[in-house]
Amino acid sequence: METTCFLTGVSIILVYFAMNFLAIEATTNNINTDKSSLLALKAHITDDPRNLLGNNWTASTSVCNWVGITCDSQNKRVIVLNLTSMSLTGTIPPHIGNLSFLVHLSLRDNNFHGSPPTELVQLRRLEILNLGFNNFTGSIPSSLWQCRQLLRLFLGDNKFTGIISTNIGNLSLLRGLHLYDNSLEGQIPRSVFNCTSLQKLDLSGNRLTGSVPSEIGNLQDLNWLSLTGNRLTGLIPSTVFNISTLEVFGIARNRLSGPIPSTIGLGVNLKYVFLWINELNGTIPDSISNASQLTVLDLTSNSLSGPVPTTFGNLRNLEYLSLDSNQLTAESSTQELMNFISSLANCKFVRVLHLGNNPLSSTLPVSIGNLSTTLQEFWVGGCKLKGSIPQEVGNLRNLTTLDLRYNELTGSVPTAIGKMRMLQVLYLDGNQFQGSIPNEVCHLRNLGDLYLSGNKLSGPISACLGDITSLRVLYLDSNSFTSTIPASLWSLKDILKLNLSTNSLSGHLPPDIGNLKVVSEVDLSGNELSGDIPNGIGGLQSLIKFSIAHNRLEGPIPESFGNLISLEILDLSSNNLSGSIPKSIEKLRYLKGINVSFNRLEGEIPTGGSFSNLSAGSFLGNNKLCGAPRFQVPQCKTSSRRGSKSRSVSKPIIYILSAIASTILVLSLIFLLFRCQKKKSKPLDKENMQALSTWRRISYQELEHATNGFDESSLVGTGGFGSVYKGKLFDGTTVAVKVFNLQVERALRSFDDECEVMSKIRHRNLVKIISSCSNNVDFKALVLEYIANGSLEKWLYSHNYCFDILQRLNIMIDVASALEYLHHGYGTPIVHCDLKPNNILLGEDMVARVCDFGMAKLLGEEDSMAQTHTLATIGYMAPEYGSVGIVSARGDVYSFGILMMETFTRKKPTDNMFEEQLSLRCWIKDALPHSVTEVADVNLLGEENLYAKKDCILTILQVAVDCTVELPESRLDITDVLGALSNIKTKFQLLH
Repeated sequence: METTCFLTGVSIILVYFAMNFLAIEATTNNINTDKSSLLALKAHITDDPRNLLGNNWTASTSVCNWVGITCDSQNKRVIVLNLTSMSLTGTIPPHIGNLSFLVHLSLRDNNFHGSPPTELVQLRRLEILNLGFNNFTGSIPSSLWQCRQLLRLFLGDNKFTGIISTNIGNLSLLRGLHLYDNSLEGQIPRSVFNCTSLQKLDLSGNRLTGSVPSEIGNLQDLNWLSLTGNRLTGLIPSTVFNISTLEVFGIARNRLSGPIPSTIGLGVNLKYVFLWINELNGTIPDSISNASQLTVLDLTSNSLSGPVPTTFGNLRNLEYLSLDSNQLTAESSTQELMNFISSLANCKFVRVLHLGNNPLSSTLPVSIGNLSTTLQEFWVGGCKLKGSIPQEVGNLRNLTTLDLRYNELTGSVPTAIGKMRMLQVLYLDGNQFQGSIPNEVCHLRNLGDLYLSGNKLSGPISACLGDITSLRVLYLDSNSFTSTIPASLWSLKDILKLNLSTNSLSGHLPPDIGNLKVVSEVDLSGNELSGDIPNGIGGLQSLIKFSIAHNRLEGPIPESFGNLISLEILDLSSNNLSGSIPKSIEKLRYLKGINVSFNRLEGEIPTGGSFSNLSAGSFLGNNKLCGAPRFQVPQCKTSSRRGSKSRSVSKPIIYILSAIASTILVLSLIFLLFRCQKKKSKPLDKENMQALSTWRRISYQELEHATNGFDESSLVGTGGFGSVYKGKLFDGTTVAVKVFNLQVERALRSFDDECEVMSKIRHRNLVKIISSCSNNVDFKALVLEYIANGSLEKWLYSHNYCFDILQRLNIMIDVASALEYLHHGYGTPIVHCDLKPNNILLGEDMVARVCDFGMAKLLGEEDSMAQTHTLATIGYMAPEYGSVGIVSARGDVYSFGILMMETFTRKKPTDNMFEEQLSLRCWIKDALPHSVTEVADVNLLGEENLYAKKDCILTILQVAVDCTVELPESRLDITDVLGALSNIKTKFQLLH
């Protein structure tokens, strides 16, 4: 028996050691399996720009120490794979299914494409799957619906198509489902409401149809529901507001009809409700005031009717209320609106109040002065308001936008408006105001837009308006103003639009009109102006529309009109102008319409340029004009006697002139050949050498000391022709030292080109050059100002920072300003030739500066384009540059258009998605105007001010598309682009 016990004990010990050995072996095999799976994933990644995996995921290191990997401390198995925001490009291999202990898988914000593998079904422990912000296509894999432990599923911002499977109901533990911004179709499956643990459901930005199932009320833990931007129809189910936990309810931009359910008052935790752009009707239920936590309510653009509720004042946390564009009324005239405004005085945090385009047919009550001082926007335009504006409006000290346009308001413009010192936009146009503009308006030193058109204002225009240097738009047209135009208005150097038409203004146009350097529209028509048109008007190179029709102007049309390079519309009709039509106008390539009818013009009508598309209506009432039959004027006559006499002496003159011309031609050719040869041998001419001599002298030894011997620790970047180092000179100045690699073909020429160009230019948005250093043998460098914040490329693709729309727009305006200077602001046009995000640097003040002029070209006065053998960066270069090497200012405009597209979509033109016939431009053009959210950088969007954001991005991308048309002559000029971007910025700031 003792022997038996001994053998039994030995057996147990052997079994114990055997099991431990097998466990160790199994663990070893499993971690090796994980390693193999991850290395397979690495092999499927085609682009790792920061080399994060290349330097870290190696067979010689432990898997658990790899970047993005977390292992279970007990089993030593991979439980977390997180490669979020690493700029990786590739596909997911089926081997990923072998990570059997995986709990959390995130590949968010990369460039993965293809379809997720069906092997994901093998990840039985998976709780979090995040594949959002990638380029996955096809249907959502059905295998995902078998991962029954899933708690959160993020597939938003991809390109998934097809329907949402009914098997989604298998995920009973699911708490977050994010399928937004794809192209999913079909109906919302009712089975999704079997996922009763759901807290967040976001299906916005798809193409879903049908109604919203009433079973949505089953989701009693839901706090976020967004169905915005689909094609849903039917009613809003009343059951949705039975969810006591619901905080965000977004179902805007659909086709929903019927009334707002009265159960909305049950949403005791509701904070954000977005119902804009639907077909909702009926009245706004009074019960809405029971949703006491409501912060934002947007009912814009529906068909809601009945009185404006007076119970909104119970919403003490309200910050944003928009009832714009409905059929709301104030049934008992003044009383209803007064009660509504009075009740809102209880809303101490309200910032935005939009009531515009509703037939309120009431007066503005004095209780408007009791509204919260936090109010920033008050829109009641198009509401059929009557009576006068109460002086109490001046109590709204923090108001930035006051919109009372297109009403029936009377009386005078209240002096109390002058108390609203924060006011930026004042719309009073389309009313019946009388009297003069009060001087108190001139106290509004932040005012950007002043609209007083279409009233009954009279007397002289207040001269103090010229003191409002912030003015960008001034519309005083269609009133009864008299006297002369105040000279102070011509000092508004930043004004963009000026309209004084249809008044009774008299006097002469002064030469000072040429001070308005950035103005794009000037309308002075329908007045009593007299005298000559000043030559100074030719300085308005941003001018797009100009009208002085129906005045008493006389004298000739100035030749300087030919300098208005941006002009599209010119109306000089119904004056007493004389002389001929200047041929200089022929070169205005954007001119679409000219009207010089009913003047006293004479001579031949030009036929070149835009005149080739004009009709007889442009020249009516000028009896001494002659020209082509299509203009319905007499044919221009020539004297027969003069013709016969000239024929008799023509032959001797021709012989003499031919001999002279031949001699001049030969001498010119010799001179040009000599000059070209001289230019080749000496890339820097005398003028440039003189400019270079003014640069500070810096020795090689100082640069070597400044950069620690050009050590790698000082290296900040590399390029095609060399490297850039950060250094500190002996005097403490921090600089960037661009050292040219003379072993690279054309690097020497690049150095010469950059010296030649940068010696000529000075501009706020161009990198400043401090000096150059050359020993004429093996070292050449440029010393530039150091720009602390790096390149636009770095910021655009950074995962630590995110530019908003206004920041990106400001950068684009800065770059456009630099290009305008290069193309038009210097005596010799300069073409950059290599515009891209890496060549845009951002200073500490985030002002953009264009750099790297190694490929730039100087165009002589006789050239509008030149030919080169140097290729710029693929994806950014214009078609004519890449094919035949032709460079021109229009090529820079093309590159700038691509730059704008990349900046607002965060997609490179060389992205893998752009293959075969699809390009960045085609992708964007196909999406406009209705699908702008499908191409815009998702970081720029969001529920707040979404309309303003979409409108801004849409117009920017439309400008970018116009910049990148294939034919160079059809592209915009950079001056037009700059004006357009400035206008977009102004509009966005008003709406935002």
